[in-house]
Amino acid sequence: MNNEVGRDADDGTVLSVAGVAKTFGGVKALIDVSLELRSGEVHCLAGENGSGKSTLIKVISGAERPDAGTIAIGGTSYSGVRPDVAIKAGVQVIYQDFSLFPNLTVGENILFTSAVADGRRRFSLRKELPQARAVIEELGLDLDLNDEVEALSVADKQLTAICRALVHDAKVIVMDEPTTALTHTEVTRLFAIVDRLKAQGVALMFVSHKVEEMLKVSDRVTIMRSGSVVSSGPASEYDGRRIARDMTGHEVLSEREISAFDGGAGDRLAVEGLSRRGYFKDISFTVGHGEILGITGLLGSGRTEIAEALFGVMPHDSGTIAVDGSEVSINSVQDAIAAGVAYVPEDRLTQGLFLEKSIADNMIAASVDKYRTRGGTIGSSAAKKAIDALFARLRIKAPTSAAPVRSLSGGNAQRVVLAKWVANEPKILILNGPTVGVDIGSKAEILTLLREQAAAGMGVIVISDDAPELVSSCHRVLVVHRGRIAHELTGDDVNDLNIREKVSA
Repeated sequence: MNNEVGRDADDGTVLSVAGVAKTFGGVKALIDVSLELRSGEVHCLAGENGSGKSTLIKVISGAERPDAGTIAIGGTSYSGVRPDVAIKAGVQVIYQDFSLFPNLTVGENILFTSAVADGRRRFSLRKELPQARAVIEELGLDLDLNDEVEALSVADKQLTAICRALVHDAKVIVMDEPTTALTHTEVTRLFAIVDRLKAQGVALMFVSHKVEEMLKVSDRVTIMRSGSVVSSGPASEYDGRRIARDMTGHEVLSEREISAFDGGAGDRLAVEGLSRRGYFKDISFTVGHGEILGITGLLGSGRTEIAEALFGVMPHDSGTIAVDGSEVSINSVQDAIAAGVAYVPEDRLTQGLFLEKSIADNMIAASVDKYRTRGGTIGSSAAKKAIDALFARLRIKAPTSAAPVRSLSGGNAQRVVLAKWVANEPKILILNGPTVGVDIGSKAEILTLLREQAAAGMGVIVISDDAPELVSSCHRVLVVHRGRIAHELTGDDVNDLNIREKVSA
């Protein structure tokens, strides 16, 4: 039901929420939330997972009806707005998955939903295409209307979703974690598009966990915690420390904070001349006992393929791998696990977890043989003891370890993946994008956990394009370019500027 309650004066505000509250099963998801979006500005909405950001977006778009408060769009106030009314009023949400039809073309994706929203029974792509082409040209994009969406890069899928919003004559665009899967170059291109949208008078809500990007792109910032707005104001009043403090409720260190490591205990891992035709060539490096090694590079540089070779997913053609001084043959995942190598993949949801299983089942998935009895069953007392210890040690936020992994936030799901491999007590732990899509508090805690594992003697490899993350946790950083190690940064050379310059060189 759509309840219009009045009209407001035109003061440049295109959307506002006032005193909005929402409860789910006794849990207060939103508590007296108020904010405004103004024409031609970027308003960053920040907060940890579970802070209420997603619920607020659903209220704004009409997917959820608030229990109290009002939503005003274009000067008209409502106690609750339907999705079709929000769309017609110019509100568009671009979710992380973009909600595109992969089997349709770019042009069809841009135009089809507009026809459905207008209730048209007939749709002629040929007649509508000039409208889509006009939007693409207006933004200066290089998109082919005839390309199928499933063949596009993540960045181009996002641009397609933006074009679809503009065909709807969007006055407000909400971007939910828009840079999570983008490279540094693609982020720069996205921000250029954001500047064009601002110049056209579009109001943008930018939802992100990345502090550096928040400050770069935003005009105003609103921070939520536990369902409430804890602060809001011009972006000029914020820095990384304040954003982290307001999001978490406590100080979060962001400076370089590496674990103690002197290299005297020898190498945990030694890679010599590792090659795989078409992907990487002559890769040589070591990882010491207690060392955290960073590996970075542009998407497609070979950084992920190197990790997958070490874990047996994509075996190498030539070269050697040694663990604790002994050469090992890794031609499969089983070989890697037997050699003491563990890998947390980039896509934890589809590659790292059994989503329908419990937290407990996922935790011991890689070490189940350790708890088998002679009869072949799982020794419940030993397994339960290990699960309880890991649940507490990794500070997983869930009612119990019996809760399904599907119910967890991104940060907590990542902790479960870590727990799965920590339970196996590996000698080498490789992590690909360990904090992608997690909030500031969870990110800091995950990096602390990695430092703790390194301090206990584990060799850790962090693959990331997040320069501050590498600086804050890694002893050394390798930069991969076109399948080769192009640079090695050590000591004071491990800093944001150096990493970015070497990656983009």
